[in-house]
Amino acid sequence: MTTYQRIVLASRPAAEVQPDNFRLETKDIPAIHDGQLLVRNQYLSLDPYMRGRMSTNKSYAAPQALDETMIGGTVGVVLESKHPKFAAGDTVVGTLGWTEVAVSDGTMLRKVDTTHIPASAYLGAVGMPGMTAWYGLNQIMAPKAGETVVVSAASGAVGSVVGQLAKLKGCRVVGIAGGEEKCRYVVEELGFDACVDYKAGNLLADLAAATPDGIDAIFENVGGAVFDAALARTNAFGRVALCGWIAGYNGEPTPIDNARFILTNRLTVRGFIVSEQPEFWPQGLAELGTLVATGKLKFRESVAEGLASAPEAFIGLLKGRNFGKQLVKLA
Repeated sequence: MTTYQRIVLASRPAAEVQPDNFRLETKDIPAIHDGQLLVRNQYLSLDPYMRGRMSTNKSYAAPQALDETMIGGTVGVVLESKHPKFAAGDTVVGTLGWTEVAVSDGTMLRKVDTTHIPASAYLGAVGMPGMTAWYGLNQIMAPKAGETVVVSAASGAVGSVVGQLAKLKGCRVVGIAGGEEKCRYVVEELGFDACVDYKAGNLLADLAAATPDGIDAIFENVGGAVFDAALARTNAFGRVALCGWIAGYNGEPTPIDNARFILTNRLTVRGFIVSEQPEFWPQGLAELGTLVATGKLKFRESVAEGLASAPEAFIGLLKGRNFGKQLVKLA
């Protein structure tokens, strides 16, 4: 193998992401130098945050550069190493982007054990999405047994973990998801107490029926009407972990009509970016890894085949077409 393929950001989306915002390129495999290693990626992670990086709007991170490899989490195998901490054959997790092969200096790269945990899970339940769920639940929502927790995008990579962790803490857990199939999975497979299908057209009434004692904590991935509905059901001193805002990722206005409940119910609302909390990662990943390895934490994956499928899979993710963690299988 002397060449590899990568996908770069060719242009910035004006509104919804289009396939021609990306470009597939073929490159020569570079030689590595002392302190470097060559990785062949096996799986690429697709995540909603990537939509924000494609824009030049002010955000928590610098925009994705044009004509450069699109950002993304990866898991792969070391092909060659001139780095003292890595050897050929090691499985490594990093952020090497939408590319089949990458050179790394080892920064932000970690070795993982695939004996009891599948490599792909390190991009989901035992990776950044899992840590996002773990941190938001434990450090912001801090639910007590018997409290009611609501999770939007409940069948997704983050939401599915939030709900299962909350159930392990003895909470009543209500998911919000799109479609009967996703809601059925959330209840029957993941063990949520109830799930509201926001596509059914009865969001307010269905959420009220599912939360007869109100809502004590919200894990918000969607924003817009979904968040608005949950705010109206909150109890006094409720907590909100604000993780995502998929409803507004294409620039559409997403007004909140029920913001007054933040005041009247004395809510704590905190947005967070899990990569800014490195001190919690060792504990969180250890707990998540144990739960996955022992079968106590379930996860589901949508896998697109081949690097060229990444743009359409990403567009589908933003439209809610995926079921569970969206991955691209590269090798």
